[in-house]
Amino acid sequence: MSDFHYEINREGTNSVKWDLRKTIFGKEDVLPMWVADMDFSPPPMVIKELEKRLEHGIFGYTFIGDRSASSIQNWLQTRHNWSIKSNSLLYSPGVVPAIATIIQAHTQPNDRIMLQSPVYPPFFGMAEANQRVVENCPLILNEGQYEIDFEAFEKSLQNGVKLFLLCNPHNPSGRVWTKDELIKIAELCLKYDVKIVSDEIHSDLVFTPHKHIPIASLDNKYENITITLMAPSKTFNLAGLQASFMVVPNEHSREKIADAQKRQGFFTLGTFGIAGMEAAYEFGESWLDSLLVYLKENIELSKKFIKSEIPQLEVIEPEGTYLIWIDCKNTGLNDKEIATRLLEKGKLALEPGPKYGPGGEGFVRMNIACPRNMLIEGLNRLKRSFEK
Repeated sequence: MSDFHYEINREGTNSVKWDLRKTIFGKEDVLPMWVADMDFSPPPMVIKELEKRLEHGIFGYTFIGDRSASSIQNWLQTRHNWSIKSNSLLYSPGVVPAIATIIQAHTQPNDRIMLQSPVYPPFFGMAEANQRVVENCPLILNEGQYEIDFEAFEKSLQNGVKLFLLCNPHNPSGRVWTKDELIKIAELCLKYDVKIVSDEIHSDLVFTPHKHIPIASLDNKYENITITLMAPSKTFNLAGLQASFMVVPNEHSREKIADAQKRQGFFTLGTFGIAGMEAAYEFGESWLDSLLVYLKENIELSKKFIKSEIPQLEVIEPEGTYLIWIDCKNTGLNDKEIATRLLEKGKLALEPGPKYGPGGEGFVRMNIACPRNMLIEGLNRLKRSFEK
């Protein structure tokens, strides 16, 4: 079992989080708590399986076999009570490439793609990079919790939307959408013939009493219009292995996506991506259960610290993920001033709220998936950032 308190020096490993601080933030002396990867080693059995594959010594062309599908099927059944067929699976080097491929397979230039800001920036980025039109239906922040304005949601769908990008659990807020909310979403998308692309990459990182529900699992008719995106990358800190999967029960939809991948030249995942994914889903469950306890403790520590030491900030209660979305508007500072204070006074690198689209102004996102001492240091730097 991993020791989540243990600090690992990640500098000099081509780490985006640590080695690109000067490139991204203009400073090397900042503590990086921005991008969504964890400062924890993955499950020991994953490392053992990767070492075993490495020791074999030959890394020729590799295909994705039945073991990968079985490990995913068993994981989804055990963790999410979702039974899928192995032939519904497609693979991708990541959720973002998958989103781009789906956009290319199911829409044409100038088609409308709906999303709900504030939201994961590549939702905007992939739509715009593929010359699609973003139909934004912003979430409503109501007494510290994000909600969907379903009246506005339906009006947006009426504008000729082809795809709806759902983020569940929601990044950056950590909101876990309920069964009732998901049913309302699915029924409206059915009504207006809109496909749902459900990014559920944080689905394993949900805290009791909340429960992640794959929207496609609720009804066969929802499954038929939904493409679900998942990966072991967030759950087990394996983003660098570049392995993710799509669950696409609709055969016609699956064929269109597979054809788009063929045109892109995509053939398979890397050898270590395959091995890491299989090992994570086969051997990682007890590690994940321990991780969730540690992350919840980190979240509670962060909330308590901010409430007592930086009362002008407000944490939006996360129901899932290892990210906290912090409202800084009561400081009276604008986004540029917030960013300057964090970098200059606090020496702390966080994600700026405006990056997440309309509704992100005045917020920052902080990644708390790190050893406890590092988190405490980060919180003290956050406090220092807003001292007069």
